[in-house]
Amino acid sequence: MLKVAVGISEDPKREIIKKIGDLKPVQVFNNQVLVAVYIRSEKTKGGIFLAESTRNEDRYQSKVGLVIKTGPSAFVDEEQRWFKDLDVKLDDWIVFRPSDGWDITINGVLCRMLLDTNVRMKIDQPDRVW
Repeated sequence: MLKVAVGISEDPKREIIKKIGDLKPVQVFNNQVLVAVYIRSEKTKGGIFLAESTRNEDRYQSKVGLVIKTGPSAFVDEEQRWFKDLDVKLDDWIVFRPSDGWDITINGVLCRMLLDTNVRMKIDQPDRVW
């Protein structure tokens, strides 16, 4: 079986931030986290083009997203039970269960609204997890 490493052909963080634009008018409430869903590039680092059907599956099954906005009480835990020593902030790549999020589109970018407790981990690059 041939395995193809799917890499990032461009900087996806910069691409998402550019496409989503100004989010100042968007207000996220309470402990909600607004995450831009990571959809793989059509071309891998190795130059292989992914089928559109493969990339479309990311819309439904992607488990990785970029934190683009948080509510005022997201990741705040006065009792230090849930978020002690955790540091999740804007522009971080996070992992979540796809069924935990509510799908919405903002400025043409597929996003998910999550509760802060639905964030499972933070990763350094989006293609580390599938």
